Amino acid sequence: MNSAIELLAPRYDIAWYPWAVQYFFMIALSYASLWLAAPGLVFGKSRWLPTARLALLACLTTTLVAPVALLADLHQPLRFWHFYAYANGHSWMSVGSLLLPLYVVGVIALAWLAWRPALQANRQAPGLKGLLARWLSLGEAPTPRALLVLVGLATLALSTGIMLYTGAEVAIVKARPLWHTVWLPPMFVATGFIAASGLILLLNRVAGERSTSVVGQMLKVMLVACLAAGLIAGSWFLDGINANVGSVAAALESVRGSPEWRRTALWGGLTGALLFSALLYLLTRPAARRPTLYAWAWVLGLVALHVGWMFRWVVLMDVQTVARHSAGFHHYGVPAGSSGILGIVGTFGLWLAAILLIDLFVPWRQARQGGRGADVSPAPASAASPDSSHDHAPEGAPHHG
Repeated sequence: MNSAIELLAPRYDIAWYPWAVQYFFMIALSYASLWLAAPGLVFGKSRWLPTARLALLACLTTTLVAPVALLADLHQPLRFWHFYAYANGHSWMSVGSLLLPLYVVGVIALAWLAWRPALQANRQAPGLKGLLARWLSLGEAPTPRALLVLVGLATLALSTGIMLYTGAEVAIVKARPLWHTVWLPPMFVATGFIAASGLILLLNRVAGERSTSVVGQMLKVMLVACLAAGLIAGSWFLDGINANVGSVAAALESVRGSPEWRRTALWGGLTGALLFSALLYLLTRPAARRPTLYAWAWVLGLVALHVGWMFRWVVLMDVQTVARHSAGFHHYGVPAGSSGILGIVGTFGLWLAAILLIDLFVPWRQARQGGRGADVSPAPASAASPDSSHDHAPEGAPHHG
């Protein structure tokens, strides 16, 4: 006698919403941009100063916006104080709640120290800009170079903690094989540097700098980050197909029957290969042709930002559609409200507002490696970098191209 057994597969709501993607994306841009600003601002490499100015602008603005997205992802933002009232040293989220405020303060302090000499030089400017310069510069005393280096090194140390905790708080979840792997945290970092170098390329174009030295440096950073991401992804895949047990094998098995995941893997692989090929092409062209080709590097910046954001969307959102206690996959449709499209657009809108306000009232283009306000005086044309079409302009003069 045949009998039919009917299985009911309950529908489980997802735990993390697009706010989490925005936080992980913004904080990755933040710590990667900080490291890209460090050679020029902290370690005194003058060739990196044009890149450092753009990187510090990207770092500060994304650092200010990232915690907003994190608080929104708590669903009840005012309960953030629970992290401090009920601290748990065994929870990566609890550890992150201690690291993040220190990191934000460190980034703000570093930006202030780097921009203070330029603010001092603008104390006599008319109108609101001069008023803000007098208020933000906090006097006319010189800015010690040693203090900028000390704050920069401390913030870099805190940023490594941010890299570790943001990767570990996802990789520690054993219930999700696609998360529970040692390869995930370094992949977050690698794709963060891809996106951050892309953002700097985009800012270099939009802000009117159009420095070819910035383009060359960021293309090389992006190439190295793409290589690192490819090695990590390849190692993860080989780990899975060569092992019958373990989280990687379980992860591959969990999505084996999903055509959506196959399309996602194909899209990610093709995008990464296209980006890597374009980078190799640009960096191997004759020097005479590079300025013309570099004018289109901002397009690669957009692709790089897409790679960084989509990786986090797949990891944090698409993985949650893979059922844990039932068969098949759970469908997730992005809502139009604040927990969906409006939240995504609003986060980028908040970042755009922050960058526009800083561009209006802070002379970030004149940032130097500490020192006195006189450091922002025009530099001789012979001291400018020969690699950039705009590097011949005096450093004390803002560019508004």
